[in-house]
Amino acid sequence: MKLIMAALLAFVPLQLAADALPQGNAQFPKQDISEVRLGQLLFYDPILSGNKTVSCATCHHPHFGTGDGLSLGIGDGGTGLGPERKTNPKNNPEQRIPRNAPALFNLGNPAFSVLFHDGRLEVDQSEATGFRTPLGDDMEDGFDGVLSAQTMFPVLSPDEMAGHYSENDVAQAIRQGLFTGPGGAWDILSKRVAAIPEYSTQFEKVIGTNKNIHFTDISNAIAAFMAFEWRADDSPFDRHLRGDGTLTAKQMNGMTLFYGDAGCGSCHAGQFQTDHDFHAIGMVQIGPGKAARFERHQRDEGRRRVTGNAADTFAFRTPSLRNITHTAPYGHAGAFATLKAVIEHHNNPEKSFKNYDPAQAVLPEIEGAKDFTIVESANEVANILKANQLKPVKLSDQNVADIIAFLGALTDETAIKGRLGIPDNVPSGLPIER
Repeated sequence: MKLIMAALLAFVPLQLAADALPQGNAQFPKQDISEVRLGQLLFYDPILSGNKTVSCATCHHPHFGTGDGLSLGIGDGGTGLGPERKTNPKNNPEQRIPRNAPALFNLGNPAFSVLFHDGRLEVDQSEATGFRTPLGDDMEDGFDGVLSAQTMFPVLSPDEMAGHYSENDVAQAIRQGLFTGPGGAWDILSKRVAAIPEYSTQFEKVIGTNKNIHFTDISNAIAAFMAFEWRADDSPFDRHLRGDGTLTAKQMNGMTLFYGDAGCGSCHAGQFQTDHDFHAIGMVQIGPGKAARFERHQRDEGRRRVTGNAADTFAFRTPSLRNITHTAPYGHAGAFATLKAVIEHHNNPEKSFKNYDPAQAVLPEIEGAKDFTIVESANEVANILKANQLKPVKLSDQNVADIIAFLGALTDETAIKGRLGIPDNVPSGLPIER
């Protein structure tokens, strides 16, 4: 009887969800291991930040599922790692980074052609460089792909890596509008790296001898590392689809709900549980919002800031759910501490806003920060909810628990651990965040 029941549990969910389930295995480009190892060092090296205090790993650390464990992070002007990060009293940041640090899993797969919460960087063959980016005509050639191009922007952000005003040569160049070309921020950082003998030697193995190191070479190496290190396609869910393993009864029931009555699969579709599209789901907004320095508001209108289209107001890119149980907090502003809270928000955004508990936000203290202005404004909340596209779904507590169990089956332990890990040291000699 037990064998019969097990067979039924394995069979019924597949019948219900078969049309929605991903088909085949994801294909990933092969990486040059010399470039990967070079990229590993650059990823963890603070040499790429204006004040030489922040690395890519500050906000994308393996200890926190390639995020930072914070709702909204602190880049330049902070000390410490993850939830222990604090402001540096000798160099206080102007504000928090306005959006939650996204996870890096599977970004080396060609399916990821649109990046950032608002999709401001995307593959566009009509552009001379092959990408549409905020830099417009200043964007340069030489990027191996959209993931490489993505690595260019944190180093230009005062709040993330560059530093503010004229406190260093990179910040000064950015303040003058010099991003690319001679004397620009990328050029300054490239020369920093080239001046370190170990980097110069390693780059010769990758780009050849007697060639100047351009920032696209740096970005290509970092992208190669991320693609290699955090490829995540061997979860229990993947093995189940290949017929190499089985899911638990709770996970199977959660999968049925996910791709069936709960409707999750309508947006979280495909191999990596994302349609790579943009949706307004009434998501709770906290923090400084996404605004230019001259603007006096704290809202984040998402995709609209990129397209200018009113229909895109409060729409954000569907996140991939791979390794999702390791990447809290959740939402474009990291407003939710748990998956349960996020799922319940999907059930009823209006109720979620009404009952939102600010205490769940993981926010290092910043003097004078007004983090809950939007949540506390009835007018702002009404505008966000007016744009909501989600249809009401009634899920029991058991349904929610089963869906969370299924989401746990999307965890690839190898990717969580990382294939190369954190290096013992970096060529600059600067301290590594562990």
